[in-house]
Amino acid sequence: MAHALYRLGKAAYRRWPAVFAIWIALVVALGAVAATQSKPMVDTFSIPGIPSEQAMDLQNELFPGSGDALEEATVTVVVAAPEGEKLTDPANAKALDALLADLRETPQTDAQTAKEAIVSPVDAAAGVEKQLTDAGKQNRTPQAVTDANLRAVSPLSEDGRIGTLSWDLDVDSVGDVEQSTRDAIEADLQTARDAGLQAEVNGSAMQGIPETGGTSELIGIAFALVVLVLTFGSIVAAGMPILSALVGVGIGVLGVSIATVFTEIGTTTPILATMLGLAVGIDYSLFILSRYRAELRHADREEAIGLAVGRAGSAVVFAGLTVIIALAAFSVVGIPFLTSMGLAAAGTVLVAVLVSLTFIPALMGALKGKAFAGRVRQDHMVTEGEIINNGTRWAHVVQRKPVVMALAVVALLVALAVPMKDIHLGLPTDSTAPTDTTQRKAADLVTEGFGAGRQSPLLVVVDARDVADPKAAQESFGAVTQWAAGQEGVENAQVAQVNEDGTGAMVLVTPTTSGDDVATEDLLHSLRDGQGGIEDQTGATVGVTGLTAIQVDVSERLLDALVPYLAVVVGLAFVLLMMVFRSVLVPLTATLGFLLSVLGTLGATVLVFQEGLFGLVDPAPLMSFLPMLVVGIVFGLAMDYQVFLVTRMREAYVHGESAPAAVVEGFRFGARVVTAAAAIMISVFAAFVLQDDTLVKSIGFALAVAVLLDAFLVRQVLIPATMFILGDKAWWLPRWLDKVLPNVDVEGESLAREGGRHAGPVADEDESELQTAGVGYTPRHGD
Repeated sequence: MAHALYRLGKAAYRRWPAVFAIWIALVVALGAVAATQSKPMVDTFSIPGIPSEQAMDLQNELFPGSGDALEEATVTVVVAAPEGEKLTDPANAKALDALLADLRETPQTDAQTAKEAIVSPVDAAAGVEKQLTDAGKQNRTPQAVTDANLRAVSPLSEDGRIGTLSWDLDVDSVGDVEQSTRDAIEADLQTARDAGLQAEVNGSAMQGIPETGGTSELIGIAFALVVLVLTFGSIVAAGMPILSALVGVGIGVLGVSIATVFTEIGTTTPILATMLGLAVGIDYSLFILSRYRAELRHADREEAIGLAVGRAGSAVVFAGLTVIIALAAFSVVGIPFLTSMGLAAAGTVLVAVLVSLTFIPALMGALKGKAFAGRVRQDHMVTEGEIINNGTRWAHVVQRKPVVMALAVVALLVALAVPMKDIHLGLPTDSTAPTDTTQRKAADLVTEGFGAGRQSPLLVVVDARDVADPKAAQESFGAVTQWAAGQEGVENAQVAQVNEDGTGAMVLVTPTTSGDDVATEDLLHSLRDGQGGIEDQTGATVGVTGLTAIQVDVSERLLDALVPYLAVVVGLAFVLLMMVFRSVLVPLTATLGFLLSVLGTLGATVLVFQEGLFGLVDPAPLMSFLPMLVVGIVFGLAMDYQVFLVTRMREAYVHGESAPAAVVEGFRFGARVVTAAAAIMISVFAAFVLQDDTLVKSIGFALAVAVLLDAFLVRQVLIPATMFILGDKAWWLPRWLDKVLPNVDVEGESLAREGGRHAGPVADEDESELQTAGVGYTPRHGD
């Protein structure tokens, strides 16, 4: 591989116009396809085979045409009169009528639906009251029960101040809702607000409000530029990794947009791809550019870039491969929306690798002696023939007390991990949206007017087709209703609908708590635990579904999938790292360190986002796929730093250095670059904490903390301390395994410098460039 990459680097250097032309043509072509063919992105959190999905299938059998709760594009408008007033007051009633007239003209709304569903909550409440009262008299239902049923489903609050109206847009799925439709609804609501009403909207059709901008990305890039200037001491060199990363991110995001033609893509997918694309794109280019600068001490420009791509490029390929493995492995757990996120991000990382291997050499070919122009400082301090820098100083600090340092890091990460025992997972809902969004305001109004459980109903589907006696079938519906109403945490249970032939019913169960409350999850489990008993009693088949049930099932399935996912990722990466390092203990310590950093990260995220520490966000359950996302992404990034830092150690060790000296040598040339790379990662991820979306905010926070813990505590304290303790044993590999594992030569050992043309001090022209680059050639031990 090293030889192939060596030739690739030299070819890109010589033929830089062709390389630029290829990448520019690709961006233009993908942009044209994305602009004309891509479809809207939607958030559909579903997993085939979960109990709520099975119950939904049963519902569709009994009630054909009832639709899929995940696909229905529902709009729910919530209106409220000023405090102390009612919607029936003349001024408010006039404003409400005007709003209804406007909403009936909403694009993508069927005319019949507009006439029947977009009606005043006051009139709708009166109709529901009459219907329930008549049914109660016919069935001799106690008045108290009728009143409770009315409160559970009435679209008008008891004080007459808050009302709701809902309808489904005339589209096949949520993804078909046009932004112009959302804009029209928002404009109608603004008119109502101007008339004195509080008017808000939520529902599945309103995904896409608000849209996130690019401020966070720009902040991350700006900070990365500062770090790169400090690293290279050159303004021109600092701009090259960022330019390379932007090319890769542009291609990756365009690819994600094009993927919407073939499958559903979540709205957070391009944000995740942007996060990773920027971070790894800058880092990989940074590693190659740093190695190129070092190789200029021994070779001319073309040879130096060939050696840099052959050596650092090999590490880039394997580091990128670990990230790609971790992300692509999301598909193993069989969760569609997570699979699309993982594959999209993996594709973006792949592009980042390819861009760094070709675009950076092409830039070197185009700029030649000006690659390190715009110097702001010199790079190295040279003393007694050996480069002394902060990396070597820190390695000697760790070497003095490795056991103490290792134990201190382990103790700190374990302490951070403790809050993870209380982790509570959930999916994004309108109730957990940012407080300044119309979705959240609508949810808060509903809670205020109707109680927390109104937005988290459970639907019990009763299948009485196997009950021979029609009268017994009807009785089974009542028995199931009474059974559900008797569960702890149930505000109300009532038969919402019976099918035409009387063989099926839907029982609406309203909890006392919200959908993101643990008590609601406990209620769902209680209903499921009691299904067998009520089925034996009635002879009917029972299933529990609804959006709340689906969300709970998805969260639990994701948590259950975490362990097998971790086993697949760690297993594959462990083999890969054994190939890279020709060692058993180095991959083992790398993996154990990763587990500590992940547990510490999740514990810190629980404290901030679930418990509300620092007041950064309102306390809420963590997004259900966040742990798996953190595990996958952080594992890949952690192995990046392991590869880049430890390959330098192995390179020194196989060239005759002692085990402790090899660790110091690895830090001499790797610590500054890894520190810069980690700082860039942290800045890119942390910038996303500024986004409005809580999911994006939590992902950015978790990844920033993970890189902070892993890069600085694990990779630069725990790993070197462990390697100092192990000594030569760190590089132990059984002979039989050494023969079985392929030799990938990630250090580029086979790329020996050929002849006097590339050995020793460089030619006059390149000596001038070295001065520009701030690099002085001084023979070291081993040169």
